[in-house]
Amino acid sequence: MLCLFVLAFASAAEPARAQDMQICYDTADKVTDGGTIDEAEKKSAHEACQRALAASSSVVQKYHLQEADFDIVGRPPKP
Repeated sequence: MLCLFVLAFASAAEPARAQDMQICYDTADKVTDGGTIDEAEKKSAHEACQRALAASSSVVQKYHLQEADFDIVGRPPKP
């Protein structure tokens, strides 16, 4: 029973895909170049950025992914 629970929990999270980083950067470039994206594309790109961010171990790469994600969804409000 425990093994089934562990397998179900492990398979619930979608793994990062190789193209997640590219989707994140491409969508951010589109937005910063003045293009428009719909809500579904924004959500998909944000999720791709988050998966790529979680899979990356490079601090510099994490910074660039986070900046790209901010370009897509906007910056959080300052306190």
